[in-house]
Order: sequence, then structure tokens, then C-alpha cells
Amino acid sequence: MGFAESPRRNSCVTLGKKTSMSTQLEALRSSVEHLRAVVQRIDPTNFESPAYPTEWSIADVLSHIGSGAVILTRRFDDIVGDRTTDEGFNQSVWDEWNAKTPAAQVHEALIADGVLVERLESITDHQRDQFRFSMGPMDLDFAGFVGLRLNEQALHTWDVEVTLDPAATLPREVAGAVIDNLAMIVRFSGTPSGEAHALRVRTIDPSRDFILSLGADSIELSSSEADDHVDLEIPAESFVRLVYGRLDPSHTPSVVGDHHLDELRRNFPGF
Repeated sequence: MGFAESPRRNSCVTLGKKTSMSTQLEALRSSVEHLRAVVQRIDPTNFESPAYPTEWSIADVLSHIGSGAVILTRRFDDIVGDRTTDEGFNQSVWDEWNAKTPAAQVHEALIADGVLVERLESITDHQRDQFRFSMGPMDLDFAGFVGLRLNEQALHTWDVEVTLDPAATLPREVAGAVIDNLAMIVRFSGTPSGEAHALRVRTIDPSRDFILSLGADSIELSSSEADDHVDLEIPAESFVRLVYGRLDPSHTPSVVGDHHLDELRRNFPGF
């Protein structure tokens, strides 16, 4: 489920640059500030209440965001400084955060989250051009690194916010930054059903057209020209949540082609 965990498929991927690095960084900064505002609305006595993934508490989700931020800040600094990160570093961070009290997990996560985005904002143009980050089968440039953190941070922010407001959605700025780089996530998060067919998907706010190819042993998402025939028309933020396994019937808006959603929920069970 986490950014620092290995993806499930083996392929080398470089995240696309249709969404500019500045747009991604701005969206990440906005999401970091949004999380801070969400946490300020939570009574501390509820830090141990279930988050959207009910096996996790709100504090658990914040601990995941915070520990991931610490790990990525260290990895970022080591890459920029041309150093190798100690093999045991990730586990030492997880152990440290698991030992924190729920209140400390929440409050220190906000600090770590802010530190990471500040470090990303401080990079020079030359450092951006030279930046490469490898994680399992993925080989990411700077835009990919920022984009993957944005996805992780924003979806887990929703996991917390929805406990306060069942109608919560991903902010428009975030959805707009994520939607153009969703193809890579689809390949990792999708679970093929064995039946091969394709769906035309149109998102709203922002408007995008895709072909979602559901193969016997793979799932692919590709951009498409607009077409009069659309199988599923859905808000962009909802499509993002669908791919991340966060579009159960209780948190689904009215969409065109909603009869496809049960199938797609099986294809995207979440991770």
C-alpha cells in the first residue's frame, strides 16, 4: 500500500511528463497544506479511530505518510549528494515510527511531510535533469518521483478526511495533476479478470479521454481522442480513487455507465 513498498509487477517504467514538474510540485504543496488543515479538524481522542482502510487507524495512516516522507527525504538527499542509502535505513525508520504514540505519529507526520516538499522545492534545474530514482522495477526521473509521492500522500489524506466528511473528494488541483500520469499506476494496481475487452472512459474536471484495456493477464490505460461513444463518464478525482480501490458504492458520485463499476471495482481492489 505504501510508496516505499515494492510494486507487484516487474517492468521498468519512467513516469510521463504530460503534467509539468511545477504543476506536480504545486499540487503536492497544496496537498501537504490540505492534510494539515484536515488534521486540525480531528479531535485528538479520535486519532486511534479507524481510517478509510479500517485495518488502519488515523494515526497509522499519518505514521505511514510521515515515515514515507522521512525515507524519501533521505533517499532524495542521497541521490542528489551521489551517496548510497544504507540498506537497513527503511526498516529503522518504520521501527522508530511504530514505537511512537498516536499523537506523536500524527503531529510528527505533518512536520516530515512539510520537510520533504521543501526539499523537493529546493532542487536546482541541473539537479532535476540529473535526478534518477530506482524502486523495484521502476526507474523514475524527478517528475516521476514527485508524482508518485503526490499520489501516495493525496490518497492517504483522503483516507483520513473521509472519516470527517463522507462526501470528501480529492481536491481538483490534485486530481488534475494525478490523472495524466495514472497509466503507470493502472498497470501496477489492476487485477485482470481473465476477460479481454476495452472501455472508453471520459473524465470530467479535468476532461480527459482514455481507453481502458482489460486484458486476460494485464490492464492498460492509454490516452484517446474524444469519441461520441463513451462507456464510462466519471469525475477525474473519482476515477483516480477507483484505480486506487477507494470508490466503494458509499463514496461514488452519479456517473454515466455506472453498470461498469462493479466490474472495475474487482479489477482495482486497492493496494
